[in-house]
Amino acid sequence: MKFDVPELNRDNYKIWRERILLYLGWMDIDYAIRKDEPPAITENSIPDEVDIYEKWKRSNHLCVMFIKSKISVGIRGSVEQHDNVRKLLKAIDDQFLSSDKALVSTLIMQFSFLKLTGIRGVREHIMRMRDIAAQLKVLEVEMSDAFLIHFILCTIPPQYAPFKISYNTHKDKWSINELMTMCVQEEGRLAMEEGEKVNLATTITSQKFHDLFK
Repeated sequence: MKFDVPELNRDNYKIWRERILLYLGWMDIDYAIRKDEPPAITENSIPDEVDIYEKWKRSNHLCVMFIKSKISVGIRGSVEQHDNVRKLLKAIDDQFLSSDKALVSTLIMQFSFLKLTGIRGVREHIMRMRDIAAQLKVLEVEMSDAFLIHFILCTIPPQYAPFKISYNTHKDKWSINELMTMCVQEEGRLAMEEGEKVNLATTITSQKFHDLFK
């Protein structure tokens, strides 16, 4: 069995932590993560106490070395260094939990202010909003599909008003993919309608110009 343990970078903390713990457990060297540090060996230590301490010490050393080898050079300096594996993992957790909170705030702001200003580009707009929602889900900030669909409908321009009314009066609920398909069809209809208006305006202008010089 083989585990692919990636290097820790600014974007993969959750999967990195999961893979690290899985790998160390599979290698059976995670004793120091699962157990508290035992008392240091003294002259009065009995053989069992010595064995436990040596087992913990070996596990701690191997875990620390492996974890440090899986932190990318670009962020190694930002992580507080420890020779105790539990303290090292906590320092990494603290570093990335605070980063996650900042990222959540940034993504929510981006999500809140996204607007489609014209009739074109509706597919890309919906995909962008769905991508942000997926990133937030990874960061444990979830929203239901129903909420996402209604929010997306609030971000498309007034030209789509008849389409929104149609959705709101429709009995069946749509999936995100169905919404995107329907919006793209509506975009095509609006674009065709817009083209017809432009052609009509051009024709009327040309006719007026022609009548002027009769």
